[in-house]
Amino acid sequence: MENRLAEIRKKKKIGQAYLVEKLGVSRQTISAIENGRCTPSLELALDLADLLEIPVNEIFIRKRDDNHNDKKSS
Repeated sequence: MENRLAEIRKKKKIGQAYLVEKLGVSRQTISAIENGRCTPSLELALDLADLLEIPVNEIFIRKRDDNHNDKKSS
């Protein structure tokens, strides 16, 4: 899953420290999400969207190949 968290956060002039304080997570967690090293829980993704006042699907973008439910034709 790709994300635009860093881009959106910087555009809104919000520091990582603000997200850490408001969401109760570590700076390492925010950094790992922004750098694609981890995917947030659904709850954290929704909390980020609420805090940034932007729909969650504008922050987190699922790539087509991330869909493991694709049906293969015979």
